Amino acid sequence: MSFRLAAYAVCIADERVLLAHYVPPTGDPQWTLPGGKVEHAEDPFDAVIREVAEETGYDAVVERLLGVDSRVIPAAEAWLGNEHQNVGVFYRVRITGGTLRPEPNGATAESVWTPITDVARLRRSALVDVGLALAQTLPVTGHVASVPAGGLIQH
Repeated sequence: MSFRLAAYAVCIADERVLLAHYVPPTGDPQWTLPGGKVEHAEDPFDAVIREVAEETGYDAVVERLLGVDSRVIPAAEAWLGNEHQNVGVFYRVRITGGTLRPEPNGATAESVWTPITDVARLRRSALVDVGLALAQTLPVTGHVASVPAGGLIQH
C-alpha cells in the first residue's frame, strides 16, 4: 500500500470555487482542488500555500482548518494499481494577490473560478465534494461522510 499526505485549498468567492484541471498519470483529466503532496518535513499549513502558488499563480492565506479526509483506494481503482491511502488536510484559503495562470511544467493544465452550482456537472475528484462539504457545513469534528467515487466523481 502506498500512502500520501496532502493539503488542499478550498477557495470560495462570490459563489464560485477555484478548481484546478489536473491530468493524472492515466491521462484522464479531472477537476480538483488546488493542493497536493506535503513534502518531507513540510507543515501542511505551508504546503497548501505553496501548492496554490505553484498550480494557480495566486498568493493565498489560510483562513481556517476545515477538516481531514482519509480514504483508501482499492488497487483495482488506484492509478498505479496498488492499494493507496490518501490523507487530505483541507483549508479554507483566501486569495490575496498574484495572477491566475497554468502550472509551469506541472500536471495542472489550468485553474478556473467555477460557479458552485456548476460543480456537479464536472468530471471531478471526490476531493472537490469533500472540500465543499467541509466549507459549507463546518462540522465540529472536521469530518464528513465518505464521498463515493463513480460516474463524474473520481478518486
